[in-house]
Amino acid sequence: MKLYGIPNCNTVKKARTWLDEHGVEYDFRDYKKLGVDRAMLENWLEQMPWEKLINRAGTTWRGLDDAEKAGVIDNTSAAALMIAKPSVIRRPVIVDGAHILVVGFDSETYVSLF
Repeated sequence: MKLYGIPNCNTVKKARTWLDEHGVEYDFRDYKKLGVDRAMLENWLEQMPWEKLINRAGTTWRGLDDAEKAGVIDNTSAAALMIAKPSVIRRPVIVDGAHILVVGFDSETYVSLF
């Protein structure tokens, strides 16, 4: 299982703490340092709408100009934005193999999954 996120993100910290406290093993992937590849994003976008993968409440999204925001209209444009600015991806994304298990952190959801 892989947990994709950014180490200083509070939601990622909560998720990692919860997983550690419950003995759930995972491989942490810092997509701000490592970036994200198009094939992985295309796989994610086949499983989940781009509107759920882009964190429109975050500072990265809010920092975009109106034209950049308006330009995100489909999977292709969303993937381009996520590759250019990985911190716009909602976090964490937990993946088992190629299957997304969960996006974000909610302790009740984690209890039911893990």
